[in-house]
Amino acid sequence: MINFLDLKKINLQHASELNEASERVISSGWYIMGQELTVFEKEFASYCQTDYCIGVANGLDALILIIEGYKQLGLMQDGDEIIVPSNTYIASILAISKANLVPVLVEPDENTFLLDPLKIEDKITAKTKAILPVHLYGRLCDMNSISAIAAKHKLKIIEDSAQSHGAIQYNKRSGNLGDASGFSFYPGKNLGAIGDAGAITTNDKELAETIKALRNYGSHKKYENLYRGINSRLDELQAALLTVKLKYLDEETEVRRKIAERYDLEIKNTKVKLPLLPSNRLEHAWHLYVIQVSDRETVQQFLADNGVQTLIHYPIPPHKQQAYKEWNNFSYPISEKMHNDVLSLPISPVMTNEEVTKVIEAVNFIS
Repeated sequence: MINFLDLKKINLQHASELNEASERVISSGWYIMGQELTVFEKEFASYCQTDYCIGVANGLDALILIIEGYKQLGLMQDGDEIIVPSNTYIASILAISKANLVPVLVEPDENTFLLDPLKIEDKITAKTKAILPVHLYGRLCDMNSISAIAAKHKLKIIEDSAQSHGAIQYNKRSGNLGDASGFSFYPGKNLGAIGDAGAITTNDKELAETIKALRNYGSHKKYENLYRGINSRLDELQAALLTVKLKYLDEETEVRRKIAERYDLEIKNTKVKLPLLPSNRLEHAWHLYVIQVSDRETVQQFLADNGVQTLIHYPIPPHKQQAYKEWNNFSYPISEKMHNDVLSLPISPVMTNEEVTKVIEAVNFIS
């Protein structure tokens, strides 16, 4: 069986350096808010070409803390609205709700899976304060168009970069295409920790300083609390491990791009709708390679029978979730079709050419 994602194999590539980093942290006796975090924040900010990086506990907290930071700065308040794609992973929407703002769902472009700029302005109201573009599956949204809309209506742009580490548009990396960006380093991400982890990038000094306090009980100085903050800190061990893995991110992303290009060229089955490749290959980090099929359950079983593990990202759209039962009767037909049809093929930096060939052959045999 070709595993959808072999995390053990991915991390064993760097076992010596990861073990050395772990031993260094354990031996230091300092496990929270220390030198390892400082180093990673500096290096990830440099990688993303931003002035600031703030390490936090996970990607959901990253988005929540950005919004809470804007609230503390008086730029947003409870009840304000943030525009978000209707087909995203639910974390993008949960972050808005958890910060006591209102998610406003907008349908995606059916060819890219991404927030459709042509549909945004119809949803803007006097309460709209931000657009939250999600770089779903690793592909960057049309940030020129989104930035123009945001500038016209004086809105903030909060990037959800949880799946797009390293992708580049207009010579800028994901995380530096808006006002602030939230990253996840969940183990399965292109830059994955050995546990939960996340970060925020921004060029806004005031926002960065506010979030640094918010993530640490609302405090810059121990026992002095400026805000009603939370405990959401990227620990020393995860920071050290991520610093090791960051060195290899671009190299591993290039492997993903080459696999995606092989899939695009060699999968010939007309029953399968392939994802649209961007004209600039650097705009997609290929966290996921997502096809669309009309009879997904049968296709998934056929591929499993032929030694190919697949996953579904994601089976239920946010507006059909029990958590948002007030939306259950709403209609978002493009999103609903996507959630019914999508199927993710294996793609990872440790796949062999033979494994890629086997996936292609199996998909081409789907009847």
